[in-house]
Amino acid sequence: MSISQNEKDNPLKKKILFLCTGNACRSQIAEGWARHLKSGVIEAYSAGISPAGLSTRAIAVMAEAGVDISKQTSKHVDTLKDVDFDYVVTLCDKAREECPVFPSRTKKIHKSFEDPALMAGSGDEVMAAFRRLRDDIRAFLETMPESLENESF
Repeated sequence: MSISQNEKDNPLKKKILFLCTGNACRSQIAEGWARHLKSGVIEAYSAGISPAGLSTRAIAVMAEAGVDISKQTSKHVDTLKDVDFDYVVTLCDKAREECPVFPSRTKKIHKSFEDPALMAGSGDEVMAAFRRLRDDIRAFLETMPESLENESF
């Protein structure tokens, strides 16, 4: 889903950075859901502490749900240092611990999700873990941006 310049410049939209370790899966899925479900109220970004490339499994499970994230790219959080975020949402403990300093007005939120790429098991079991993650992140995103104000998750 592409976002027009008009939508991007909407001052009422919340600029949200989804941050995880590799920017391969969790943050990419969150960015994809935010763009798909909340493009009118959220300007979504994702990045990683140690970018590892976009996960083909994340692309596949999002495609199953009708969301194309294949054109998103894995990037280091430092490449977004000039963006004035309203919120930074860390999606794993490592990202929370190593999160860079943002301006004081930027609110940091932490909501940890397990990395399905670290799961041992058959290909089917790993894909099932990716699907669970996709669905859990969707449920989390559906409450935004209101839940961020109240941290009600």
